Amino acid sequence: MAGDDAIWPDELFQDLDRTGPVPIYFQISSRLEAAIHDGTIPAGARLENEISIGQHLGVSRPTVRRAIQELVDKGLLVRRRGIGTQVVQGQVTRQVELTSLYEDLTSAHHSPGTVVLAHELVPASDQVASALGVAPGADVVYLRRQRTTDGIPVAVLENYLPSEFGEITSEQLSERGLYQILRARGVAIQIAKQRIGARRAAGDESGLLNVDKGSPVLTMERVAYDNSGRAIEFGHHCYRPDMYSFETTLVAK
Repeated sequence: MAGDDAIWPDELFQDLDRTGPVPIYFQISSRLEAAIHDGTIPAGARLENEISIGQHLGVSRPTVRRAIQELVDKGLLVRRRGIGTQVVQGQVTRQVELTSLYEDLTSAHHSPGTVVLAHELVPASDQVASALGVAPGADVVYLRRQRTTDGIPVAVLENYLPSEFGEITSEQLSERGLYQILRARGVAIQIAKQRIGARRAAGDESGLLNVDKGSPVLTMERVAYDNSGRAIEFGHHCYRPDMYSFETTLVAK
């Protein structure tokens, strides 16, 4: 073993065909994929390092690296700095609906986690003021959170709320989704305007999402309104594309 919690199921590879037409890397990746799907290698498990795997199988490190990359590209494995190669729980697919990420993760039987990075009153920029319908420079609540799914970083969330929501605590934000907290305060979120896009990770986002510096990220910008038409929340979020996707249904007119 490469570490106390690193695994490598040797029994899956005892009959590799080293003389046939199917490349060795493909045989390795296919068997790993099957083992992940059937639970032989459980979600969250960490694989041994490439050198150790190559020694087990008697193959070169580039062969192992290519096999692993096949599954990274499929979203079944993720390379995490300081941890190694790990099996993910599966990509989170989010319907484009008026729900929070916390609720989406819970409904998909994932275990959401939150680290509150910022929670303060700040003066509203022109963009925030326009979105929330307040005067530029007026106090607004600024929230910045890292969201994880089953312990793996998936998103960095930034939200702005009217100052009346300043009583929301960091403890509440750590334990519940923002929309759950707002509903508990009697807010009925009725409609939202949303924009989905992509860009490169900036600032500390790469570290928070555990991806390479400058890697691509998915983005979402949203303004949510209550049933009176008042803007309640303005958010812009970024997501790891290997762990997250948006899904919508299109209907012909």
